[in-house]
Amino acid sequence: MEWAWLIPIFSFAAAPLIVVFGKFLPGKGSWLSILAIGGGFVMFWVVLNSWLAANAATSGCFTSENTGMLTCDYERSWFNAGLVGEIGSASLHWGILVDPLTIAMLGLVTFVALMVQVYSQGYMRGDTGYSRYFAYLSLFTFSMNGIVLSNNLMLLYMSWELVGLSSYLLIGFWFAKKSAADAGMKAFLTNRVGDIGFFIGIMLLFTAVGSVVYSDIFTSVADGNLAGTLLTMAGIGLFIGAMGKSSQFPLHIWLPDAMEGPTPVSALMHAATMVAAGVFMMVRLFPIMTPDALVFVAYIGGFTALFASTIAITQNDIKKVLAYSTVSQLGFMIM
Repeated sequence: MEWAWLIPIFSFAAAPLIVVFGKFLPGKGSWLSILAIGGGFVMFWVVLNSWLAANAATSGCFTSENTGMLTCDYERSWFNAGLVGEIGSASLHWGILVDPLTIAMLGLVTFVALMVQVYSQGYMRGDTGYSRYFAYLSLFTFSMNGIVLSNNLMLLYMSWELVGLSSYLLIGFWFAKKSAADAGMKAFLTNRVGDIGFFIGIMLLFTAVGSVVYSDIFTSVADGNLAGTLLTMAGIGLFIGAMGKSSQFPLHIWLPDAMEGPTPVSALMHAATMVAAGVFMMVRLFPIMTPDALVFVAYIGGFTALFASTIAITQNDIKKVLAYSTVSQLGFMIM
């Protein structure tokens, strides 16, 4: 399980190689992109088998107090910096978290991304931006897997922003077409609005706890050191980030226009993975959500489900019908 970090790294390594050497590579880089996510999918099965064979005595594993399920947390030091004067030193850590939620989402992302990339070979054949398309897909896959595997809010946020960048590049892939360029910009800016709330929520938690690692924050909440209005506001702030990614009212406006991108992009991002990131994040951080924050979440989700489905029945464009249906179903998931 400690090698689960290779799953996103394969795609991360493929993206720049395709950008630089794409036209010289077999399949103009498509094969490398497919090989990278294929390797990630194979690695997912290795991680799954390792997790199934593990127990609380396995290195890095324990039984979570929040879920009662086996959880494995592997943290590594990124770099240490000695600061001047009495400030002391600072260190940054990265880590991966493997639990049932990680396993479920990891299998979904790697499998769907692999199928979409294989299908895209035929769909995008002859397009002038063929290599660029697969480079963007690799970047997106890396970012999405980063969200799934991260064990702390800062790594989650970095991957979250990279998913936003990838969505901008893929939605506006045919940028010479004004509607596509506008749709990409709309998605990017709308998500940035949600990400402001997300970042404020992270900062509130960091200020109160002094850490961005999930386990530290959950422990602080369980011990009663972090509670009340501050915790509610932090939870709502994090949910605003989910509202952007999972297109909840009023930040739902970007998703119907996002269908301007290539259809496989819509299948990958707006039906299977990216829009589910907000729901995934809410499930991951559920232990810190107070009853008041959950009421806010429920109202937004319920209204979005009804509102978007009502819009869907008035649409004539089949892709717009699918888009609003997706928004509606995400509302149900959030609720």
